[in-house]
Amino acid sequence: MTCACLDRDLDAYVDGELPAEADAAARTHLDGCASCAARLRQRQALKRALQAIPYFETPPGVRATIALRASRMRSLRRLGLIAAAAVVVLAAARTVTFLPLRPAPASDAAQALVDGHVRSLMADHLLDVRSTDQHTVKPWFIGKLDFSPPVTDLAGQGYPLVGGRVDYVAGQLVAALVYQRRQHVINVFVAPSGTATAGVAARSVRGFHVRRWTAGGMWFSAVSDLNEAELDAFVSALRSS
Repeated sequence: MTCACLDRDLDAYVDGELPAEADAAARTHLDGCASCAARLRQRQALKRALQAIPYFETPPGVRATIALRASRMRSLRRLGLIAAAAVVVLAAARTVTFLPLRPAPASDAAQALVDGHVRSLMADHLLDVRSTDQHTVKPWFIGKLDFSPPVTDLAGQGYPLVGGRVDYVAGQLVAALVYQRRQHVINVFVAPSGTATAGVAARSVRGFHVRRWTAGGMWFSAVSDLNEAELDAFVSALRSS
């Protein structure tokens, strides 16, 4: 331990608050350092002097004055917070009033789906439940999601189910069903939808193909690097299953 370190820890040493290892290091340093030992004696003398001062109870008038000033300070801080909140509300109101509300670009959803697909292929994140049995995969989601996604094995059509996982897409908790076509992975993201049944919308992002539709109160999004013709055939088989 150096003199600077001891100076930093001296008060804690005097009060017996140092951990055992630091306390032993301080004691060793004090045994070999005359100047630090002198500072220790001064600090111990000061502590004894402070402890010798008799206790005087604060007069009621002084306590009342301190309490009143503290109350005024709390009121001022509360007014400051209210004023700051009012500024934020007014700023938000001006934004809503003068800026046109624009829906998120449609490409944002496709981008998020492709990001989810790519993320699933990294660091062994593809499957939380690995099974080709739809009766194993579907009940696996119970207790993990507040909805039950429809799960169908399409092995007979050349698109075997290989498992599933719980995932996030654009901040929404979704079921991800995983299918395979040769060496290609198809992620089918499923979540409740508030919109009516709609046909298939097609997008391509960074070489990945996205097919999105709604049915039965759910939205479905199939994402893969599989060629578009085979992905469309997969979607058709899944929708008619």
